[in-house]
Amino acid sequence: MKSFKKTLALVIALPLALGSASALAYGGGKHHEGKGGKGACGMQNGHKVFRQLDLTDTQKEQMKELRTANRDEMRDDKSGKRAAMQAQHQEMQALVLADTFDEAAVRALAEKMTEQQVERRVVMLEKRHEMMNILTPEQKVKYQELQAERTEKCQARMDEKRSK
Repeated sequence: MKSFKKTLALVIALPLALGSASALAYGGGKHHEGKGGKGACGMQNGHKVFRQLDLTDTQKEQMKELRTANRDEMRDDKSGKRAAMQAQHQEMQALVLADTFDEAAVRALAEKMTEQQVERRVVMLEKRHEMMNILTPEQKVKYQELQAERTEKCQARMDEKRSK
């Protein structure tokens, strides 16, 4: 019986955790004061770092082309992803509401969801890598320095919020 309760808790907690992680990665949460506003620590402010790198006109154009291509690709794929997420949600609901608990099916669904999350992360990092390859070695060093500064500031803000 304990195994059933633990697995049921996992089935309920996994989508919540993944959804929360996605929302936070997107920049959701009340700690942000608007998109890229004061207090934002996520990648939504990444474009500001690129502005500090003294990009050439060619580099700016290449970055713009990559962003446009990525945005268009995401828009085209959005309805397919939404349908897949709805199907997974329905499958999850069916597993939770079933008369008997099918641990193998739950594990298979959880693994499938995890694999999809890993795949999304790989694609995201591949796109970021493409953007970084536009930079010169000097710009990459400066980018790392700026990112380190941003990380320190973000950590200080988070520590300050925790101490309140």
